[in-house]
Amino acid sequence: MKIKFCGAATSVTGSCHLLTSGDHQILLDCGQFQGNKVQEQMNHEEFPFDPAQIECVVLSHAHIDHCGRIPLLIKRGFKGTIYCSSATADLLDVMLKDSGYIHEKEAEWQNRKNERAGRPLIEPLYTYNDAVDSLKYVKAVEYDQLISINDDIKVVFNDAGHILGSAIIELFVNENDSTSKIVFSGDLGVVNRPILNDPTIIKKADYVIMETTYGNRVHPKEGNNMQALLDIIINTARRGGTTVIPSFAVGRTQELIYELNRYYESDDNSYHKELKKLKVYVDSPMAYAATEVFKNNAQVYDQEMREFIMRGDNPLDFPGLEFTKTSEESQAINMDHSPKIIISASGMCEAGRIRHHLKHNLWDKNSSIVFVGYQAEGTLGRTLIEGVDQVTLFGERIQVNAEIHNLEGFSGHADRDGLFNWISGFEKRPKQIFLVHGETESKEAFAYMLKEKLGYDPVIVREISEFELESATMISMDETIKDFMETESLDTLKLRVASVQDTLNALLKSPDTITNGDMTASKLSELKNLIVQLEKDAVNLGSAITDRT
Repeated sequence: MKIKFCGAATSVTGSCHLLTSGDHQILLDCGQFQGNKVQEQMNHEEFPFDPAQIECVVLSHAHIDHCGRIPLLIKRGFKGTIYCSSATADLLDVMLKDSGYIHEKEAEWQNRKNERAGRPLIEPLYTYNDAVDSLKYVKAVEYDQLISINDDIKVVFNDAGHILGSAIIELFVNENDSTSKIVFSGDLGVVNRPILNDPTIIKKADYVIMETTYGNRVHPKEGNNMQALLDIIINTARRGGTTVIPSFAVGRTQELIYELNRYYESDDNSYHKELKKLKVYVDSPMAYAATEVFKNNAQVYDQEMREFIMRGDNPLDFPGLEFTKTSEESQAINMDHSPKIIISASGMCEAGRIRHHLKHNLWDKNSSIVFVGYQAEGTLGRTLIEGVDQVTLFGERIQVNAEIHNLEGFSGHADRDGLFNWISGFEKRPKQIFLVHGETESKEAFAYMLKEKLGYDPVIVREISEFELESATMISMDETIKDFMETESLDTLKLRVASVQDTLNALLKSPDTITNGDMTASKLSELKNLIVQLEKDAVNLGSAITDRT
């Protein structure tokens, strides 16, 4: 039995793992790579397997970094079944259609530029219609049901508590008259969080494939998150500013609505009067559609959420909450200069309406930008958190004057201690643990913790690579992907060097820098930030070379 890690091997995106047993090939997730341009380009590479040979996809949940290449898989020959929870199936209808629409629009935009420059036209990764076509392969199942995929493989979906419908997957694989149990964590949620149940504790496994997104970090204590957010909102409003919250349309947005509902509808808090004056705009058509899916899947809610509903209360709605659907409605938000709250996608600021709201608010010292979810390397969100002074949005340089806040406690991912508590729940000691879906530092730190406290010697998955499960021995590493990953670090360095050169040229050539001391200081600050990032990239490349040699 073999496992090939085809994504989320070197970062936290592109989840995709190929399990091979005899004549059976099963794919765990098929997600998009997200981040910088080099990572995005990986989506266009050939799969490191033949899609036509894949018997089925077992999908953990509906976030795009786990499901976003399913339409492409089908375009390239897959004709099997996609198994997922019933709530995930409902969300896929929203997520994949939206993703296809975005790919079409991005290709149209790029082709207008290519046509003017005399460059070849490009094809979208997939289209809206491709996404619609992929939905006919989806088979919805319920939690805690034993499903036979074929004569040799059975699967059970368990609640992962990460987003609506997210699952921890148990695979029972019969090979050579012996049954092995493989557990794929998917993305694990946080205990004692609203709306959803806690992640299921699994007691037995032979092999574990485990995420490590926050393997080296601990979230702030429960209860501090909302207090911190409310303080930011009220202080921002008192300055006359707007609070902008980049948020993932599925999961974090609904949790924010739920939490804000408690303070907007109850006058038993010191914020009530000031909050009632602030409108809350959820500016994301997908967030609206996803919230409707949440309302229709009460069967997976936790006890507190069900009690709200039984009392006739809708915790995903309150006076002052407004969903905006059309572009005109979205644009009108920024025409209103009164204090308000804007929740908009995408959560990492790489696409969507959030970029327009950042353009209108980043320069304003009275406003605040609040991040409530994971920000991958290379994304605009990560850049802002790291303290960049200027960004480019829609071809325009924007000074970052707004307050930038990062509230990791709102993340839907279990932190280091949550991950450790989950893996500690196994009563039968797994033969092997494979760590995926994390940046290198996160995986290494969590591996060290497992070895020191539990005596495990987990495999840190570092490349697109294949292992024999029983011995955890690496069988192969795809040479094309290896070369690509090596050039990724080099390409990142080249892009960073080019940015340094551009900034130097602007600093030296612009007459503004001679007459305007503030302009010079700004450019020098920008240059300093770029050089700091360049140094980090050089260190990462050196580490990668050391790992390979």
